[in-house]
Amino acid sequence: MDDQPHFDVLIVGGGHGGAQAALALVQAGFAGRIAILGDETELPYDRPPLSKEYLAGEKPFERMLLRPAALWAERGITMLLGRHVTTVDPAAHRVTCADGSTVGYGIMIWATGGSPRRIACEGHDLAGVHTVRNKEDADRMIAEMPQVCEAVVIGGGYIGLEAASALVKFGKKVTVVEALDRVLARVAGEPLSRFYEAEHRAHGVDIRLGASVTALTGADRHVTGVTLADGEVIPAQMVIVGIGIVPAVGPLVDAGAAFGNGVRVDAQCRTSLPDIYAIGDCAEHQSVYAEGEWIRLESVQNANDQAKTAVQAIIGNPAPYEAVPWFWSNQYDLKLQTVGLSRGYDDLVVRGTIDKAGFSIVYLKHGTVIALDCVNMVRDYAQGRALVTGRLAPPREALADPAVPLKSLVA
Repeated sequence: MDDQPHFDVLIVGGGHGGAQAALALVQAGFAGRIAILGDETELPYDRPPLSKEYLAGEKPFERMLLRPAALWAERGITMLLGRHVTTVDPAAHRVTCADGSTVGYGIMIWATGGSPRRIACEGHDLAGVHTVRNKEDADRMIAEMPQVCEAVVIGGGYIGLEAASALVKFGKKVTVVEALDRVLARVAGEPLSRFYEAEHRAHGVDIRLGASVTALTGADRHVTGVTLADGEVIPAQMVIVGIGIVPAVGPLVDAGAAFGNGVRVDAQCRTSLPDIYAIGDCAEHQSVYAEGEWIRLESVQNANDQAKTAVQAIIGNPAPYEAVPWFWSNQYDLKLQTVGLSRGYDDLVVRGTIDKAGFSIVYLKHGTVIALDCVNMVRDYAQGRALVTGRLAPPREALADPAVPLKSLVA
């Protein structure tokens, strides 16, 4: 192993978190050798547009690159692309890749995200069945689009709804199948769910609620339909599965890392393994915005902010991760911006009239503002952040009045 490359900081994962960690190290003046090792052959790119503008043909890939290609070399960051880590040896400070190559490290940042959760039913492996997690996934869908008249999206979360809105722009007949009694049930209150259901239906999307999939049917090894529990078969030449992700933490868990719903990290994003940090979609942390509960957040904000937290610890300036969560989703002409975590809310307040002109939903727990969902209401989103971070409890009637600026409620 004498010819094994060795890096002072090895970042496994080339998504938002991995890229941010590498750049933050350089900006902090870190003098050691830095490498990003990633599964994909592409340079780090912006992933949310995959199910939005990129799939809809509105944004070319070149505009999605997080940094120009030349910048990585200019910053002294080595790119080890197209490699998949299969084992981690914490004692030897070494990883082994699927091709048999090994890479040594002084410190490692694990930023692998997750793999799409597959649907477990007959026909799941038919051609024409897709997930949307990387550029290759989206490119396969785009290539098949001319042969598609009818598409079924399984899962009524953000990824599924964004994909549905993109397919509508291609003129496809789209059906969304959701097992629960409303879309976005795990992440938003009922008023927001019903609003998005109505908007999608207004655009011609057929939304099936409380519907479970029992099989995918096919001909010549290509999907032709989706069979529901009641026996109905919905015709489809394309099926998109958007039912969440599985954290990509196998090698760390095999090496002995503590884990729950993801690899567990402390307030500085350290895992239980020596000199190994974990950030982003694959990392589970105790959040001050979830009353100290262990949570795993799937967002660009979380990946970027955890990257900065890990880097500060690495350079000897540790500080706890306490960034407020935020998220966004673009569907049709609707821009949803969320700040805080609505989980556990016991009351909600609607600001304004629920229509596409703009409204906000304020989530409360014991009278305290814990989150906001803002649809076409950038001002509420910007001003409401202080209510969440300050854990404030303004009068309910003031929150409900759209004429009252939220900034006026910040003591």
